[in-house]
This record gives sequence, C-alpha cells and structure tokens, in this order.
Amino acid sequence: MRERSLVLVKPDGVQRRLIGEVISRIERKGLKIVGLKMMVMDENLVNKHYQEHVNKPFFPKLKSYVMSGPVVAMVVEGKNAVSVMRLLIGSTDPSQAAPGTIRGDLALDIGRNVVHASATVEDAEREVKLFFSEQELCEWDDSVKQWLLE
Repeated sequence: MRERSLVLVKPDGVQRRLIGEVISRIERKGLKIVGLKMMVMDENLVNKHYQEHVNKPFFPKLKSYVMSGPVVAMVVEGKNAVSVMRLLIGSTDPSQAAPGTIRGDLALDIGRNVVHASATVEDAEREVKLFFSEQELCEWDDSVKQWLLE
C-alpha cells in the first residue's frame, strides 16, 4: 500500500548540517521523496501543525524553537511509509531511541531531536496538506521499485 508521510528536518538538524544525512537514510531505506523544500515556519503553520500541543505548558518553548530557523520539509512515499519512517527516526526521546535510528545516532535532547515524522496515516494526510500543495508534489517513475518490493 502506497502511503505518504511528512518529514521535517528541524532547526537543530539544519543548523548541525544533518539534512543530507537524513535524506540519505530515507533514500537508502527505499522510500521515495516526492516533495522537498526549505522554509521558516510562521506562527499560523506552527499552531496548525502542532494543534494537539497548543494548550500544553511546553508549547510556547516548542513554538519559539521551530520558528527559530529554517526547517527542511519533505513528503516521502512508499509501502507503509508512515510506520517505516517512525521506525527509521526512533523514539521521540533520543535517550530512549535505538542505535541505528536517526534520533538514536544524531540527537541528544528531547527538545532538539533533529526530525519530525507523521505519527499516523491520518496525521500524515493532514500534515502533508499543511506544508505542500498538490502542485508541489512530484509523481515520477521509480524504476528501481521492482527491485525493492514484491
């Protein structure tokens, strides 16, 4: 089943020059990038993206952090893309993330954990629409998929 997930390289990942590392891991896993851009999130986008956290005590700090610098937003596509990306990035708390995951290898702090990936298929559908228009997503022939999937 083809799914899409939103992935963000957060400001700490951008500042630490980890964009290429994150993209490389996604591509090596076999997922296809169909949308990619660098941007600074505005307050409206942050409030919509993190809508479930708006009334939590940590939200003002989170909002300030994600608006502090650019993020790299991408849409990845593939078989079970949402669950595959969640496994690839590791636990939200890097101290609990398994070695070999993006957060397990590259992050030290829960508040600076390098990446975001959609938690559910429903979240992915909502988040992709927040960050990308349909015109910004590219459909292209992935000729190597015959070697990756049954």
